[in-house]
Amino acid sequence: MINPFNDEYFMKKALQEAEMAFDKDEIPVGAIIVIDNKIIARSHNLTELLNDVTAHAEMQSITAAANFLGGKYLIGCTLYVTLEPCQMCAGALYWSQISKIVYGASDENRGFVKMGTKLHPKTTIVSGILADEAADLMKRFFAQKRK
Repeated sequence: MINPFNDEYFMKKALQEAEMAFDKDEIPVGAIIVIDNKIIARSHNLTELLNDVTAHAEMQSITAAANFLGGKYLIGCTLYVTLEPCQMCAGALYWSQISKIVYGASDENRGFVKMGTKLHPKTTIVSGILADEAADLMKRFFAQKRK
């Protein structure tokens, strides 16, 4: 039997969150956290709405998932996020001990790879899932800002 719950399936859900951020005039990044093929947290950037530089999609998802699980560690969980996490989010993901991170578009300037931020040694990283769709959404957002 084919499992329909693959990385693309869940990244599409994260992209829906990013679209919600776009509609709220937030930088369009969306994130979800999954355990056992079940979405336990979903979020998008809320930095403008909350006037909080830490209100990134990943940070919101980490908090929601920890509350759902009743503990601070996200072992067995996968984060799907439309943009490569920044240094701040990567640090929080390190401490959460999340098992897997799947991201869409790379952030060549501010992503954790460029910044040399380490993740937990047991965390698996997958990049480039629906990267074009995620990058296009970011390009549309910033093109609209430049008008």
